[in-house]
Amino acid sequence: MQSAVEVKKSIRAQTDRLSPDLRTRAHTLGLPRSAIGRLGLRLQTVLESAVSKASVLPDTPIYNTADFPWVAGLEANWRAIRAELDRVLVYRDQMPSFHEILKEVGTITAGDTWKTFFLQGAGMDCGENARRCPETMKLIGRIPGASTAFFSILAPGKHIPAHRGAYNGVLRLHLGLLVPEPRERCRIRIGDEFRSWNEGEAMIFDDSFNHEVWNDTGGWRVVLFVDFARPLRQPWHWLNRSFVGLGVLAPFLREAGRKQAQWERKFYGKR
Repeated sequence: MQSAVEVKKSIRAQTDRLSPDLRTRAHTLGLPRSAIGRLGLRLQTVLESAVSKASVLPDTPIYNTADFPWVAGLEANWRAIRAELDRVLVYRDQMPSFHEILKEVGTITAGDTWKTFFLQGAGMDCGENARRCPETMKLIGRIPGASTAFFSILAPGKHIPAHRGAYNGVLRLHLGLLVPEPRERCRIRIGDEFRSWNEGEAMIFDDSFNHEVWNDTGGWRVVLFVDFARPLRQPWHWLNRSFVGLGVLAPFLREAGRKQAQWERKFYGKR
């Protein structure tokens, strides 16, 4: 087992070896071959450039949480969220893996090493889950533009390979709830920066930057995972919120909603 100092040295070495692509918003899971797919990438680049220019905050992989006033309340009440997590985590083995709900993440995960407990999502009815976490839902309701929320549960030894999110008009929150030791071995790379989670502390980042996750410990790691609309200048902020809201019409999200509903019916039908 490496010491904390040795792990930090290893992480610094990993940073030095990062390719230019991994430091940016580059796609590293393969590019689309169809003409429509290539056109979609060009449109994505144009749209993300416009979002970056309209952003209230700098265009950066990781944000200062002090720039989001609601974070303080979330961190102050993290133990209430943790208590609700502990009650549902009893059923961890019965929870669906992420790719069982959203098949698109099958490119970065397989098996039962990344579990989810959805609380909110575009086109999803997570009512039964949400009723078991009332304090968590109350706090999520204070996050402006929150679109997706779930407990993200990573197994020991889990590695999520390098990838990037679909759109920079959405930012991502991770609130550390259960972080195994040694923390340095449970980490995320966003662009060219490596961070570890701390229980009770929030991390906000732009998942459209290439990122990667490791849980090289013997314990399970759990964060409250929330996607929310990126703050933009008006009228772009309103347009962005409307665009994010249209996600409910996307076929893959509608399918995810059906799968989540099926899991809840099956699971709570047994309770």
